[in-house]
Amino acid sequence: MLQPLHGIFPIDKRIAGIHSIPITDDGLIVMVWDKNEKALTTVGGRIENDEDIHTALDRETIEEAGIILESLRIPIASWYWESTDTYTIFVMARVKKYTKIPEGFETTGMVRMNFETARQIVFKMEGEGLRTELLALAEQVYLKFFE
Repeated sequence: MLQPLHGIFPIDKRIAGIHSIPITDDGLIVMVWDKNEKALTTVGGRIENDEDIHTALDRETIEEAGIILESLRIPIASWYWESTDTYTIFVMARVKKYTKIPEGFETTGMVRMNFETARQIVFKMEGEGLRTELLALAEQVYLKFFE
């Protein structure tokens, strides 16, 4: 179940995954096409053993989207995984700059769009669910902190 975080990282359980919804200077969001899942998704993945949250997010955003994020990351939601008793955290951050996407990872590149387009595409592909809920939360955070 997706839970709003209101800008605070949870500390009650281990964080095993970190994802972002990057914001461009012109107010668009960035998502990526996952070639294995065949879905438009957020940028991110698992935190490796030797990484902290921010190092993992930096690595994932370069691997999946060719993006370097600003250092301010606002936690917007968590997803609890009962099977592992861990969280995946979703944050928003501004895009600092673009770089080359390395080859061999699960995405085919980034897609920049406004919130309405993202909601329509995700809803058309998979109906109401985690990603549509996440986009609704992200738009609220965007209007409060980024606009």
